[in-house]
Amino acid sequence: MSRAFVDESAQQPREEDAPELKIPLPPGAKNYMTPRGAERLRAELAELQRERPRLNAALGRVEGSEKDVRGEQRRRMREMDRRIEYLSRMSSNLEVIDPAQQRSDRVVFGATVTVREKSSGERTYQIVGVDEADPENGRVSWISPVARALVSARVGDTVTLKLPGGETKLTVLALRFE
Repeated sequence: MSRAFVDESAQQPREEDAPELKIPLPPGAKNYMTPRGAERLRAELAELQRERPRLNAALGRVEGSEKDVRGEQRRRMREMDRRIEYLSRMSSNLEVIDPAQQRSDRVVFGATVTVREKSSGERTYQIVGVDEADPENGRVSWISPVARALVSARVGDTVTLKLPGGETKLTVLALRFE
């Protein structure tokens, strides 16, 4: 059959066409998380695992003439399967670290650090897991440039933060574990 008669938009992507699942951790690294982040990860995984059979059953009930609905449900199923795979892999490598149990005079995972930067004044960061990061709210991943610059620093230390736009100095003003 000529390609001119094939509706390519109607063809569904095959599972093998999906891009490789990217895990945002350095090779061999543990998935460090706070207890709150680990609980959210586990809860989302459990919810998706409960929802998947319902979506699969609904897919089986769609009439053949409802191609758009069936295609949308298959797309949702593929997305759900990828998210389940991602969360399962992140969960299997999980190491929970409770910041409240940390006893250190240095910046480590879970620390909440207040720093002064010459150009922008004071900022507070908490060093958290990769899936917990929320930079706008001061929660930075332990693999981020900010966290890497701060790890092992003590109150009073000045560290160099290297960013694509250049370097800046951060002075550690306070350190706490919540």
